Amino acid sequence: MATLKIELSSELYERLRSIASSRGTSVEALAQTWIQAQSEVEPAPESTRERLRAALRAAGLLAEPSEEMRRIAAESTLTLEEARAILDRVGGKPLSEVILEMRGPKG
Repeated sequence: MATLKIELSSELYERLRSIASSRGTSVEALAQTWIQAQSEVEPAPESTRERLRAALRAAGLLAEPSEEMRRIAAESTLTLEEARAILDRVGGKPLSEVILEMRGPKG
């Protein structure tokens, strides 16, 4: 178990002591109960990946695929290497540029 040391004003400590006394517990136990309850209310911190996806989405650089696009992707058997080979043979643009063009202008 870890120990947390905090400094409180005398007034705040007396209020906590009074509440703890009326509940038949210690100031430490009351504070621990309140901190535990608050930690269960707060949402879990987002992972780095979730924060990055949210930032990209907010900047208009990430969009969720439509149901039609999901269906097409599920039916596709083309590998990334095959797609690159096809584009290299025809002298096409890099796949990233093709995708950006397919998305169209930001709106």
